Amino acid sequence: MIFGIAAVVPALFFVIGMVRDRRRISNAVWLGVTLVLLLLWLVFRAAEAEGWAAVAVGYAFVAVAVGLGLVLPLALLANGVVMLKREGLKPANLLSLLAGLAIFGVGFAFAFATARTGPLVDAVIGALLVVAAYVAFLFVSLLLYSVVYGSVGRRSGFDAIVVLGAGLIGDRVPPLLASRLDRALGLYRREVDAGRAPLVVVSGGQGADEAVPEAVAMAEYLERRGVPGEAVVLEDRATTTEQNLAYSAVLLAERGRTGRTVAVTNNFHVFRAAVVARRLRLRTQIIGARTARYFLPSAFLREFVALLAQNPVAHALSCGLLVLLYLVPTLA
Repeated sequence: MIFGIAAVVPALFFVIGMVRDRRRISNAVWLGVTLVLLLLWLVFRAAEAEGWAAVAVGYAFVAVAVGLGLVLPLALLANGVVMLKREGLKPANLLSLLAGLAIFGVGFAFAFATARTGPLVDAVIGALLVVAAYVAFLFVSLLLYSVVYGSVGRRSGFDAIVVLGAGLIGDRVPPLLASRLDRALGLYRREVDAGRAPLVVVSGGQGADEAVPEAVAMAEYLERRGVPGEAVVLEDRATTTEQNLAYSAVLLAERGRTGRTVAVTNNFHVFRAAVVARRLRLRTQIIGARTARYFLPSAFLREFVALLAQNPVAHALSCGLLVLLYLVPTLA
């Protein structure tokens, strides 16, 4: 019962955070804490019960353990191989492969710790498992909240639509960027059908391997599909998400477009882009476009790493505190 009551507190903070600003990272943490407490409440309720309820919970935990310890890492390893074949040998494309190996490593560490090789070794392995649990909790919380954030919010009534760049192949728009442009095109047509005339800002500079600035290719893509040239604004300097949003906001302000703005990116990138917009004090809403399924695991992992990198000191202190709380009674 106590876990069920305790879950009310983080749930209340989650609701308040959603009302105040959906772009807060703390919302994801409160959601995760709420779900953990509710899970503990269900477990203890089932443990107190008899018959089919206790058996069902037991089988559920076995299924979860097998899924997390075997099926998930194997799926990540397989996805890593697919990523390397389709996207090439780049550090970002190794993430799902490395994540699968890391999960297997945690499993072996846990099995090694149960062999009781000595208090010092057990303490070290236990500390590593605490850090792994912290990282896993954050990842699941942010993943779930990304889905929540991408599912709520306005879908019309925008004064401007910003499309974030995603790289070209020479001068050609690849599928990842095309999905963003197609989503923006759908939003634009919906606004026009409602009697509004939003501006579309295409944002992206020119990379070393690109024949033209991303904004140029993006504008041509939209104009070939019926968006009039006077409705498209080119922002051709940005090379990061922060620059995409900041430079586009300046261009819109210069044109007197200070109303509701939406930025379009891919679904895996939605929440991090929202966090960046909040840091820049922009009221921009972020909407996601669909992404090829094989690309999602590595993409979500990359976004997770990027979010962690925004507050490295806070996460290091949190891990240190948890490890300390674990080690003090263990080595006492």
